[in-house]
Amino acid sequence: MARPTVIALHYQNDVLHPDGLIRVGLAAHDPARDALLDAAIRLQQGARARGWPIIHVRVAYRPDYADLVQNAPILRAVAASGAVQDGSWGAQFHEALQPLPGPDEFIVTHTRINAFYGTPLDTLLRQLDARQLLIAGVATHSVVESTVRHAVDCGFEVTVLSDACAAAHPATHLAALDSMRLIATVTDVAS
Repeated sequence: MARPTVIALHYQNDVLHPDGLIRVGLAAHDPARDALLDAAIRLQQGARARGWPIIHVRVAYRPDYADLVQNAPILRAVAASGAVQDGSWGAQFHEALQPLPGPDEFIVTHTRINAFYGTPLDTLLRQLDARQLLIAGVATHSVVESTVRHAVDCGFEVTVLSDACAAAHPATHLAALDSMRLIATVTDVAS
């Protein structure tokens, strides 16, 4: 594998912390939460050790949600919950998955389901001369799958790191991974 670029999606407090406002099926003391965090930490540590770029993607909206087009149930639910308001604790990256300063780490903020839509993500990847992407995040069936599909359509070779992803229900997670196998390699962080 050439020098891949990691895209880490929604590793934020409102999504991953037990006190977060967005529930992805991981109870406060669920061992699955610890396993997901462990895999995501290993992914970022491995990328840093190899000098691979990491693009940390976060979702965040103005506190009044004027920039949130509420045209889908999931987007209306975000506004109703008060989650991921820009500047809030919930919109910040989880303490264990903070971006580090340096030339190989970037932050992209988006307001739709697909991390490419309305963001500089594609331009940044072209600037990095990226060809291979390692994508992981929460939730598997929404931001991960939507971003993977867009990346493949843009011509990138994509690998999804299944153990660094999660969804509201294990069956939903597995179905999304199975669907993405048609267009991406699905493996785990250790591989």
